[in-house]
Amino acid sequence: MHRRRARAADTPGDDTASGAPPSPTAPLAADPAERTADRLHSAAIHLLRRLRREDARTGLSAPRLSALSVVVFGGPLTLGELANAEQVRPPTMTRLVSALEDEGLVTREPDASDGRLTRIRATARGRTLLMRGRARRVAALSAEVRALTEADRDVVERAVEILEGVIGRLR
Repeated sequence: MHRRRARAADTPGDDTASGAPPSPTAPLAADPAERTADRLHSAAIHLLRRLRREDARTGLSAPRLSALSVVVFGGPLTLGELANAEQVRPPTMTRLVSALEDEGLVTREPDASDGRLTRIRATARGRTLLMRGRARRVAALSAEVRALTEADRDVVERAVEILEGVIGRLR
């Protein structure tokens, strides 16, 4: 007897025939804003998962790549700041940083104003690896955006502007 496992809408492979990710709560949500938020949440997860396919070429695991990204764009950071940003416990972040350091992607440096602290800084090699990975993701997405009609590209551009405002308010 085969049992079919129920899958959440945020798992890969459950796109509908139209390519849009299904949303388990959308039919239940009476509030239009909630339905839109649910669809946006699901679409964002699916988009990032598909673009993450490009990340395999970096040779880093998703947690290492994510930590490196935080250091490249937000660093230099203390281990605690990095663990907080990545929402992991300090021992987990210590292991991730040690692995990144072993690969020559980050360095640990004493804090200039507080000698008790160490800051994690991306190396040139780490920045290069991350930026090449980002470029591959953007190239993959750009190809899809180019395939849209000019009108749809304009709509997407406006939607991105609106979403950037929403993201700013969620911080």
